[in-house]
Amino acid sequence: MFELRDGSCFPRVLAAVNVVLACIDGVVALLAFSQLIRIHSRSRQLGWTRQKVFHLIIGSSNVGYFLYFVLTLVATCKGWLCWSNSCGFVLMACPKILLLAAFLLLLSFWVDLCHQPDDEDDEDEESSSQEALLEKTLNLPSSSNKNSHRKCCSLRAIHIGSRQKIVILVIVLIFVLMVTFAVLIWIGMGKNLIDSSVVARVYVDLFSIAILLLGGALACYGLMLCLKMRKVRSERASSEMSKVAGLAVVSVICFTSSAFVALFTDIPMLYHWHPQPVNGVSTSLLLILYYFIGSSVPSAFVLWVMRELPPSITTVIYVESRPVTFISDSSESVNHPQRWSTATSSQNQISRASPI
Repeated sequence: MFELRDGSCFPRVLAAVNVVLACIDGVVALLAFSQLIRIHSRSRQLGWTRQKVFHLIIGSSNVGYFLYFVLTLVATCKGWLCWSNSCGFVLMACPKILLLAAFLLLLSFWVDLCHQPDDEDDEDEESSSQEALLEKTLNLPSSSNKNSHRKCCSLRAIHIGSRQKIVILVIVLIFVLMVTFAVLIWIGMGKNLIDSSVVARVYVDLFSIAILLLGGALACYGLMLCLKMRKVRSERASSEMSKVAGLAVVSVICFTSSAFVALFTDIPMLYHWHPQPVNGVSTSLLLILYYFIGSSVPSAFVLWVMRELPPSITTVIYVESRPVTFISDSSESVNHPQRWSTATSSQNQISRASPI
């Protein structure tokens, strides 16, 4: 039972599942941020690349899930009123929105590659296959060491494509919509005509439909991109094609399963403590299907695909040659005519790794 008035907590099976899911998401978040630090230390001068952006978004999403599972257990047992109103809804929705943002960005990059002009296909096919997932930078590389730190963190230096701007706009609108639904849920807890559970159900259903559409779009453009990369005969293109195919298949399976669970069950709304008897085993299986298969698996698969570290960027500094002439006095030149008679020049080339 999820009733506050009885002071009951989760059944032991559900509590154990929440703990395991929290641990899994915590590990995924730790891996994402640690890998982000390693990638940034090796390619700081490149600024924000696709690889860094994906690690940041996925790490943030899994941190949100970790907090959600932990606070769900605490709030249920402690009886936090705010949690059953809108706080639980916000923490349930935010990680899913971040996960949606990551795969929408992935879709936008695939769309860019699939809709390149025909006259550029012959020249860019091999480079396109190499940039299929993550190698294209989001900003121009820094040309000097002096401004590397400033350009790395500067928003002005970031170059964002038109489709990526659309993705950012869509995510912002979804966040605004989520906040609006959260306010309506809060208002509905009072004595009025608004039913908070119905409002939450409408949001979950709309988001599930969006997830289904995203999975279908990733499948279509993943297939188009694989067919396009088949024309390129290279080991690199074959490797990238397997990555694209794997991501498309995993996305379709995971997003479809989680969307169906959300559409036909109340699993995403457990924060609301429905005062109904809950079967611990079946609910636990649905929780695993919705959160682990629907969120943790695709996040971990993206991290696995992007596990390769970029090569370290070295900077070669040329020290300008400068003639140095030694002039002796007349007495020494007479006594030692060959001692200071020539002028020398030197040129030093220093090659060192860029700052980490």
